[in-house]
Amino acid sequence: MASWRRIRDWFPTLPRWVRAVVGVVAIVLGAVILVRPTTALGVLAILIGAGLILTGILEAAGGGEHGGEHDGEHGDGARTPRWRLLMAAIWVVLGVAVLAWPGLTVRALAVVVAIGLIVNGVLSAVSAFRASRTVDARVAAALLGAAGIVFGLLALLWPDITLIVVAVVFGARLIIIGALEFWHAVRGTARTTVTDAPPTVFARWARTIAAVLALVVAIGAGAVSATLRGGSPVVDEFYAAPRDVPDEPGRLIRAEPFTREVPDDALAWRILYTTTDLAGDAAVASGLVVVPAEGDGDWPVVDWAHGTTGVAQQCAPSLLAQPFESGAMFLLPQIVEQGWAFVATDYLGLGTPGQHPYLVGPPSASAVLDARRAAAELDGARLGDRTVVWGHSQGGGAALWTGALADEYAPELELDGVAALAPAANLPALVDHLPDVTGGSIFGAFTVVAYSAIYDDVTTREYVRPGAEVTVRRIASRCLSEPGTAASLVTLFGLAQDPELLAEDPTTGAFGARLTENVPPPTISAPVFFGQGGADGLIVLDAQAPIVDDLCAAGARVDVRVVADRGHVPLVEPDSPLVPQLVAWTAARFAGEPVDDGCSRTEL
Repeated sequence: MASWRRIRDWFPTLPRWVRAVVGVVAIVLGAVILVRPTTALGVLAILIGAGLILTGILEAAGGGEHGGEHDGEHGDGARTPRWRLLMAAIWVVLGVAVLAWPGLTVRALAVVVAIGLIVNGVLSAVSAFRASRTVDARVAAALLGAAGIVFGLLALLWPDITLIVVAVVFGARLIIIGALEFWHAVRGTARTTVTDAPPTVFARWARTIAAVLALVVAIGAGAVSATLRGGSPVVDEFYAAPRDVPDEPGRLIRAEPFTREVPDDALAWRILYTTTDLAGDAAVASGLVVVPAEGDGDWPVVDWAHGTTGVAQQCAPSLLAQPFESGAMFLLPQIVEQGWAFVATDYLGLGTPGQHPYLVGPPSASAVLDARRAAAELDGARLGDRTVVWGHSQGGGAALWTGALADEYAPELELDGVAALAPAANLPALVDHLPDVTGGSIFGAFTVVAYSAIYDDVTTREYVRPGAEVTVRRIASRCLSEPGTAASLVTLFGLAQDPELLAEDPTTGAFGARLTENVPPPTISAPVFFGQGGADGLIVLDAQAPIVDDLCAAGARVDVRVVADRGHVPLVEPDSPLVPQLVAWTAARFAGEPVDDGCSRTEL
């Protein structure tokens, strides 16, 4: 403690220009952390470590509060109380620890800073009970202590965005402290200078008012956190596999009525059925079946492959509040009105346990085909023999894989057509483009987590930026529609200017090879309807050309329709010009109308 008192007494005696430089350094360091919190997490660890040490030094010197706090400790001419010296020592120790281990993960670094905030808050709150302090100082210390504790707890609860949030808060704190130190240095205010003039009413209560505002912000942030952490779907017992699972894929295990978001003129069930995983082993998946409520049955089937909803178990469309629109199925009413049935897989790992094979072709296609097989066993569905596969985005790629594998995997189905809508087919190009897309980090996290779990030669350690693995995994633990995902997106793009999370080019090495391996092969015997938006910013039009060219070169019958002014999701919304053409093309396939050989392209 004596050494800290020497630092405290020595710092104010330095030349004013030195103190001003220290203040400017604190401001610059805080600004760098505040503006570019994810520039390079290794560098950020060093910046925060240095900032922690500098904070400790400034705390020891009075935290920039020179001549403004009358708490009765003037006996030896010192203004800095013991609790502040202890807090300063803690900041410095934490800073040294961070500098000693710059490779700490984001969570560890966030925990370090969060602990500092909590300890700071506790010490500040405890100091409020000291009898020597004035009433306003007690109130301010108690409120600031409570706010610090709340911010520290929030940092621990949100490890994926904690580094950014804590860095921003910490950077702002450094700026404030540095500005105060610079101001006092320029004014020539010495900390040991004791003025006989009592502080003004404003000076006495200004810090208290600021403390009240800080606590209000902390409480508001806590309330928002509680809201964001709610709303996650709950996986119920329906999705648990029974002890005896049939070895044959496409067998119905169980079914129950389903009513959420189902049109009034339709009947629906959710189903659990058998399928196969990437290794060809037996697996269990879930899905939905919808049929018209009136009619004689023998319904032709639209076998739907949904777009991205997430990669976590609770992200199955059949579990979500909007089970159809969440996967970009906006046309269910039209399907029912046409007198068609609708079968939709959740894919493996969504609803049922296990890793979801996001953008992995064969198990996605198996799930689509086996959902169609299992639905035929459903009492009351009365499905016909005709089948056309539809898919959008992730599901568009799965639809192309379904067409490519159908003849070998499920020859009895005899697909009448495959409609791939803005398909995630050219995977290397898609993943390479994600850093340029708003929200691309979310899809990038989904992809790298899924591939690293499924393929032994793809590791997050190699492809994810140092320290960002926890952020990536927490993003992947939420559904695309969950409020927490929106919080991650706002944080990454609102506070961080460079939210790219990958360290290596994902199109190279093992990751790149696996992405290429999951590009749908052009071996599709059924007619193909290839829909694409010209204004799609996620899956761009130019990246689709190699996929279409390969299909055409292989002799596939491909009808390409491009809607110039439609983006990724708007392409499949009810008012899209593509929709009536998709419905008409599907009706023609169900009617058995012949399709000309070769490829065609139509601009809409």
